[in-house]
Amino acid sequence: MEKRELICIGCPLGCPVTVSMEGGSILGVEGNTCKRGDDYARKEVTNPTRIVTSTVMVEGGTDAMVSVKTETDVPKEKIFDCIRALKGIVVKAPVHIGDVIVANAAETGVAIIATSDVK
Repeated sequence: MEKRELICIGCPLGCPVTVSMEGGSILGVEGNTCKRGDDYARKEVTNPTRIVTSTVMVEGGTDAMVSVKTETDVPKEKIFDCIRALKGIVVKAPVHIGDVIVANAAETGVAIIATSDVK
């Protein structure tokens, strides 16, 4: 039996979580204090994903840059591809929260959106 030790990032508590596995199947999760910990641990050992955050340049705005993030989480192995998809992107002001900056980042099916306004 294999055991994977994780620190949960599902909530601010940061519980130490142990996932017991055998042959790629999850036998159990221990150490979590909430359901989010169980969900996080199961997902992390089978299909880890992350939200990607960055900034892009703004042309003609009150700020030179706008913060952006993936609309939902993307597979962990696609993080750097998503960052590369932002290289050289310049958006014209005004920019509004939720504006789509890249529609299908790194062919993940996930949009990268603005997370702040720039006038």
